[in-house]
Amino acid sequence: MKILVIDDEQDICEILQYNLETEGFEVMTANSAEEALQLPLHEFSLILLDVMMGEMSGFQMARQLKDNPTTAQIPIIFITALDGEDSLVKGLNIGADDYIAKPLSMKEVMARVRAVLRRASHTLPKQEDMPITTSGNRICYESITLDLNAKTVTLDGEELICTKLEFELLSFFLQHPCRVFSREDLLKYCWPQDVVVLDRTVDVNITRLRKKIGRYGKQIKTRVGYGYYFEK
Repeated sequence: MKILVIDDEQDICEILQYNLETEGFEVMTANSAEEALQLPLHEFSLILLDVMMGEMSGFQMARQLKDNPTTAQIPIIFITALDGEDSLVKGLNIGADDYIAKPLSMKEVMARVRAVLRRASHTLPKQEDMPITTSGNRICYESITLDLNAKTVTLDGEELICTKLEFELLSFFLQHPCRVFSREDLLKYCWPQDVVVLDRTVDVNITRLRKKIGRYGKQIKTRVGYGYYFEK
């Protein structure tokens, strides 16, 4: 299991990394929320998150994670020097799974990590079962996010440079998963109506889209004699 430790104190990151790796976990560290957000967060089974950091606090980062369907289910344990019931309640209301006060006891940290991971193992969906979700003007499937307003596609948090047709095709497939569409259907729904194109144009754009979306390209399937579909 992969655990991410986020704390602006390098010594704490190193201590936690050493002790967690001793217990058999794979551990990465970051010294700020901004640095952590550049990582493939969906790959982690647990995040240990300091509250008081630089420009973006742990609370702010946690809200961002919980608002993103790709990372919403990742358990979070806050680690903080803050005292008081208000801080505890605020953290739990955001969606944290536990809360540990500094100075840290490694025995307590390990016990809480194991407890949270045990609970999460009963509630986290399997990656292959994660649904395609539509929230506001966004379509999300695992690590792919389409912003229907900005007309952007991100994969693992990185924006892909897509043509208008590639964006329209991917959007259409994700909104109609597991349903086969002929070339004629795709020309009707994804191409401008005043443009005359050949059926072969659909095949060319599908091939380009498959390459562009990396590991998800193989999920755009061909049903010989019928057309194309997106398989979840």
